[in-house]
Amino acid sequence: MKKKLILKNQVGELERVNRFIEEIGEELGLDMELQMNLNLVMEEMVSNVIFYAYPEGKTADIELVAESNGKELTFVLSDHGMEFDPTAKEDADTDVNPIDREIGGMGIFIVKNIMNHVTYQRLEGKNLLTMTKKI
Repeated sequence: MKKKLILKNQVGELERVNRFIEEIGEELGLDMELQMNLNLVMEEMVSNVIFYAYPEGKTADIELVAESNGKELTFVLSDHGMEFDPTAKEDADTDVNPIDREIGGMGIFIVKNIMNHVTYQRLEGKNLLTMTKKI
């Protein structure tokens, strides 16, 4: 199975991400908990691109590709926005009271804890975030 979704960097597109994950879940027979976790991961990462990768007012495409060999499900999120490696960010300190914690960092912490493998590359002016989950 291989599917591709092209999005604009607009918040309203997150609904399309949700439907994309739903379709994949149905096609692969994934349980609801896994689908919800995958949706959380993709919402977090796509939201980061929407809010931070481009200057305000600039419209751009975001590509999300999903591929499965039956044992693993791999997502590749790509954009031409500002270079940012979320895997290089230090994990959020979960021992700190959320009120006292710095803003940011929880999204990638969640992604690293849900997915089995997360890698980042910058190739030819493109951010490529690859996230794999055993299914």
